[in-house]
Amino acid sequence: MAEYRERNSAWGAGTGCKPTGYMENSVSYSAIEDVQLLSWENAPKYCLQLTIPGGTVLLQAANSYLRDQWFHSLQWKKKIYKYKKVLSNPSRWEVVLKEIRTLVDMALTSPLQDDSINQAPLEIVSKLLSENTNLTTQEHENIIVAIAPLLENNHPPPDLCEFFCKHCRERPRSMVVIEVFTPVVQRILKHNMDFGKCPRLRLFTQEYILALNELNAGMEVVKKFIQSMHGPTGHCPHPRVLPNLVAVCLAAIYSCYEEFINSRDNSPSLKEIRNGCQQPCDRKPTLPLRLLHPSPDLVSQEATLSEARLKSVVVASSEIHVEVEHTSTAKPALTASAGNDSEPNLIDCLMVSPACSTMSIELGPQADRTLGCYVEILKLLSDYDDWRPSLASLLQPIPFPKEALAHEKFTKELKYVIQRFAEDPRQEVHSCLLSVRAGKDGWFQLYSPGGVACDDDGELFASMVHILMGSCYKTKKFLLSLAENKLGPCMLLALRGNQTMVEILCLMLEYNIIDNNDTQLQIISTLESTGVGKRMYEQLCDRQRELKELQRKGGPTRLTLPSKSTDADLARLLSSGSFGNLENLSLAFTNVTSACAEHLIKLPSLKQLNLWSTQFGDAGLRLLSEHLTMLQVLNLCETPVTDAGLLALSSMKSLCSLNMNSTKLSADTYEDLKAKLPNLKEVDVRYTEAW
Repeated sequence: MAEYRERNSAWGAGTGCKPTGYMENSVSYSAIEDVQLLSWENAPKYCLQLTIPGGTVLLQAANSYLRDQWFHSLQWKKKIYKYKKVLSNPSRWEVVLKEIRTLVDMALTSPLQDDSINQAPLEIVSKLLSENTNLTTQEHENIIVAIAPLLENNHPPPDLCEFFCKHCRERPRSMVVIEVFTPVVQRILKHNMDFGKCPRLRLFTQEYILALNELNAGMEVVKKFIQSMHGPTGHCPHPRVLPNLVAVCLAAIYSCYEEFINSRDNSPSLKEIRNGCQQPCDRKPTLPLRLLHPSPDLVSQEATLSEARLKSVVVASSEIHVEVEHTSTAKPALTASAGNDSEPNLIDCLMVSPACSTMSIELGPQADRTLGCYVEILKLLSDYDDWRPSLASLLQPIPFPKEALAHEKFTKELKYVIQRFAEDPRQEVHSCLLSVRAGKDGWFQLYSPGGVACDDDGELFASMVHILMGSCYKTKKFLLSLAENKLGPCMLLALRGNQTMVEILCLMLEYNIIDNNDTQLQIISTLESTGVGKRMYEQLCDRQRELKELQRKGGPTRLTLPSKSTDADLARLLSSGSFGNLENLSLAFTNVTSACAEHLIKLPSLKQLNLWSTQFGDAGLRLLSEHLTMLQVLNLCETPVTDAGLLALSSMKSLCSLNMNSTKLSADTYEDLKAKLPNLKEVDVRYTEAW
């Protein structure tokens, strides 16, 4: 029903309304027999004539544009009602197909500019297909081809997506998949903003890619499709393509383990895993997986198993086979307080039971093909330089189920992607190897020796440490984390001559990371067991002797370097004598960079540091903040420092004067520094965002 009421002038018959003014009763679209523009001489301006049973209604608009809008809208609505009626009771499908084509042509040629003009025919066809499930494959394809022009600029409605998914599954080699579905999926990937609101669009995209993988060329076709989505240039012009592709990949990979995930109901909860409630005498069964098809033989065998070693048990479902092997030599449960309610980290979760030493997952054929396809897509995405930073950020929280991370095939294939992150020199990429926040595991932990995904002797671990040394730049925090969690692997790799690990061990000794004397002696023995280690340890000893000489009391209390001095000049000067008394150092208007921070941190008495108009940056600030905690005055005016480095100053509690004039300081960082530096009295933030 609709109401057309015009204030200026209207004549009616059989509508129960007055000769002029508003219409008192509405006129249904189905009751309108004809719509005409009044064009005779002396006819009222801008009027439409509606023919209805028992008379006519004259509608007058304010202008010709509004009149034409009414005219085309009424015609459109009238025809839509007609097609709904015709297609609601189909008899001959050749006639239905003809009517669908006419409906599509009408939508394409309509002068009305509204999304519903194209969506209404798609919804009519969607309803028609959902109510007639006995159509032949050829009839399916004819209907898809008929509505294809409407899909070029419109997303298919949910029911139509379901129909398309079914076609992709049943006829993946059909030409309709390539010729009709390809532009539809390309449009979805380029323009969709949220698959959460349109989950069937994601499912359709997922099934379409699987259909491409079923073609003779298989992954080559998928690879060409990904290339077409990226474009021929070095930068993809469509920012939504990568997030949408990753969302499709994650959903597809999750679906491979979905039945396995749904069988968790009898396995220990995460809190019980942490608190050790999975012993045979507890409420939960010892097996970390629910037996989907238990057999009496299995139960009787399990009752007679010896304590030393239990027989392997295969748990099977229609899609997944899981093998769980129990041994008496498994790693002990990680310690935690009985009252700790915090969620255990990912590695703890994957070590489902202290009696569980190995867990291998075998997927069914279809799930295995799906997994292989979408992991390969993640590999392809990681090969594009412009996509790699965003991909690393999207994968940093490890958005995969723990069943996938316990699956050897999955982690082995995904290792290529992690390796690509570890090889990228950009900090925004390789820093995503670390956990997204404190207390959570990252890819660095998973692929380190002892991690659930590590399948080598530490080569990838060494590669990750090497690249992370650039962004973490010898920071104590990074070295402390390695000493606490990965000292054994570091020593083993150093023993095998890995130069990165030798450097790590030397830095641990240089920064006094290791407190235990026996551990220090073991590290020294490890270093002296290889040629490269022995050489670097000797260099460390020489540096330590020079450091002691440098820090010996004596020398000037104030020092100013000439303008244009470099890092090398500063290093040469500081190595020429003792500077244990140096309290005030000015490097203003020199050419020093963050590299000179290595020498500055060796000045134990330094209280005032002037870096005005130098190239000293964020990396140097982070190093200073860890070592020069007694610094009181710091001048960073006209330096390239940003929030990333300035935030590190919050640990320098002795600062009472700080000049950040003409830096990239933000207002939020300034407020944070004021809150965390209680002794700060003099601050210069002119010509910054915080000014």
